[in-house]
Amino acid sequence: MRGLIGKKIGMTRVFNEQSDMVPVTVIQAGPCTVVQVKTLKRDGYESVQVGFGDRSAKKTTSPLDGHYKANGVSPQRTLREFDTVPGFEYKAGQVFHVGLFQVGDFVRVTGVSKGKGFAGVIKRHNFRRQRKTHGNGHTERAPGSIGQASDPSRVFPGMRMAGHLGDSKVTVENLEVIKVDIDNNQLLLKGAVPGSRNGTLIISK
Repeated sequence: MRGLIGKKIGMTRVFNEQSDMVPVTVIQAGPCTVVQVKTLKRDGYESVQVGFGDRSAKKTTSPLDGHYKANGVSPQRTLREFDTVPGFEYKAGQVFHVGLFQVGDFVRVTGVSKGKGFAGVIKRHNFRRQRKTHGNGHTERAPGSIGQASDPSRVFPGMRMAGHLGDSKVTVENLEVIKVDIDNNQLLLKGAVPGSRNGTLIISK
């Protein structure tokens, strides 16, 4: 497997052999069940679809319920696809756990960042405030000019302005694996990962 689906538990700290404090994020990585193996002949591309977490049958839609029954697996809460490893034979029902990773590995974690609602340009884009003097009337946190006058008579796309902050897909790379707890399916990564507690994460090599 190229990676696993996990859930963010929270942050804590551990001490290494040099007695240095290392901030870590605790992630429940797996167990992940193979739901479907997609092939080039049937689906047009090769990948392996895995699921994470249990979902009750009442909360599963009919199309997904048929998808799970056709592959002989129970309903899953989250579905994601990973690239296949050449030479490895995947089968529906296989289970992969946190033992996929080792201490010292560097992984890439993808999640959805915390939503912070509507934010101004200072908080969203790190603008500085305007002057408080010389006739500037209560617009210290305003963005200022957003374009020219009659030519080109429009605002260019990509202009940094106030708007929705957060709640977007974020990927953090090169996070070191500090500890692998196989008994509890927990992974300790150095540093922070995107999202709030109980958020879904994709951990890939």
